[in-house]
Order: sequence, then C-alpha cells, then structure tokens
Amino acid sequence: MKILVSGRSGQLARCLMEKAALRGDVELIAMGRPELDLLRPETLSAVLEQLRPEIVVSAAAYTGVDKAESEPDLAFAINCDGAGALAAAAERVGASVVHISSDYVFAGDKGKTYDETDPASPLGAYGLSKYAGELAVAAANPRNVILRTAWAHSPYGSNFIRTMLNLATTKKTVNVVGDRYGSPTSMLDVADAILHLVDRLDEHHYGLYHLTCRGSTSWAGLARHVYAASRAIGGPWADVVDISGDDYKAAAQRPIASPLNSSLFERRFSWAMPSWQQSATEVTQRIAGEMASLPAH
Repeated sequence: MKILVSGRSGQLARCLMEKAALRGDVELIAMGRPELDLLRPETLSAVLEQLRPEIVVSAAAYTGVDKAESEPDLAFAINCDGAGALAAAAERVGASVVHISSDYVFAGDKGKTYDETDPASPLGAYGLSKYAGELAVAAANPRNVILRTAWAHSPYGSNFIRTMLNLATTKKTVNVVGDRYGSPTSMLDVADAILHLVDRLDEHHYGLYHLTCRGSTSWAGLARHVYAASRAIGGPWADVVDISGDDYKAAAQRPIASPLNSSLFERRFSWAMPSWQQSATEVTQRIAGEMASLPAH
C-alpha cells in the first residue's frame, strides 16, 4: 500500500514514518514544501499524479493558535483551502484522504466529553479554519476519514512535554495552567491507529471520528505527570504551580474543557487507544532519555 503524507517535518508525519518502517507492506512517502505546498494547489495535483498513492494523510497544517488571530487569511488558506485542494487532488487519482483536525473546533463549554454529533463552536481563527477545513475536505472527496485529535505530543519536534522538560533543566518551579482540560494524545498512537484503519477502509468506514488517548487532565496535571515520569528515570523535573488560564496572556481564547470521546472510532475499527497517562509516560521517558544522552555544552 502506498501512502502519501503531507507535512514532512510535523509530529504526526514523523511518527508515521517511524511506525511504517516496522511494516513491510507499506510504502509511506512524507512530503512538504516546496514540492508539496498547500498554498500552491498546482503542486498537489502534480505530485499525486506522479505518485498515485492509495491513501493521502492530510497532516500539514497551520498550527499557530495565537498567530492565527493576526493572520486569519493565511490560516484559512492552509487549513481550509489547501486541505480541500489536497483532498480534491486525491479524489482525482482515486485515493482516499485521512484528514487531521482538532479539538479546537469546540468552545469547551459542554461540561463533558465531546462526541462527533456535537455542533462545532470554535472560539478563534485557528479553530474556525480547522472546522472549515473539515467541510472542505468532505466536500472535495467522498472517500474521507476526518480525525479530530487533541493536545498532540510525541518524541519529535516542539510540544508541551518537551517544553516542560526543557524548562526543568533551568527552573525548580514552573507555572502551568490548571483550569483548562483536554485529552493529551501521543502522535505515535495516532500513527498506529491510522496504519490500522487504512487496511480496513471502505464505504462503511468513511466519515468523522474523534481520536485521542483515553481520559483527560489539565495542563498542570499533564505537567505533574511528565515530571514524575521523568524523575523516575533520573530525568529533569520541577514543582508545578497551578495558574488560571485567564492569567496566561495569549492572543487566542482556548477551550475551557475539550476532551474528546473516541468510542465511535474504537468500535468502528476494532481499535483501543491507550490511556493518556501510559502514552505520556512513554513519550516523556523517551525524550528525557535522549536529553540525558546529549553531550553537555
């Protein structure tokens, strides 16, 4: 099976490359700019016509939540227009598209976990652009699976876990928002789930799904878990002080509580996501282990 992934340097793309390398029946090609550029639709058709993949994983995105407030046109150009153009290019070569979306399509005021049937209610430009992207992808390619995930972390790139560990190398105490809640999710687990679903993809499986690790916590709760997991193997750790999200000055408003319910995906694809604690421990200890092996400067 040939899979094309947009967003070569992103967390999910790198996790997919790691996981696909363990399978002998998958040819996974990750591409990004300039060869595959969501702002230049002509590059999308050219690449897909050349490679003719069976599956396109639409993972490239504009992810600057705060920056999107000052450049919404760019966020929409990438997350909506670009995602739709990629889905359309996939449709023209007969490929299915697996598009990655976000919990930020919700306001976070429901008071319990969000299901796929809950209406979208984005708070800012980023969330609006991601929801518009979902609609564009679904309209452009009927062979679509749209996966909303949340609080992405992995051993790769910049993410909350790596930030916390880096802070602990110079600070004994770290202030972290304690009144915003969600479902921390390892992109290694999302990669596993995607490679599982592509083997089972047919007209009965297309549609919208939530896909996160099980359970939820606050950012401060995740930070405490990260430091405990790191400390257990001799890695960096710090004490955590809860602060209010209102005290964290940011351009964009965040959902108060946006945990997602992944039971539909799990039932439909016979798949079980791990707990957020298990996945966060694995990612934390992998990053902390790599930090320990780096030469001192």
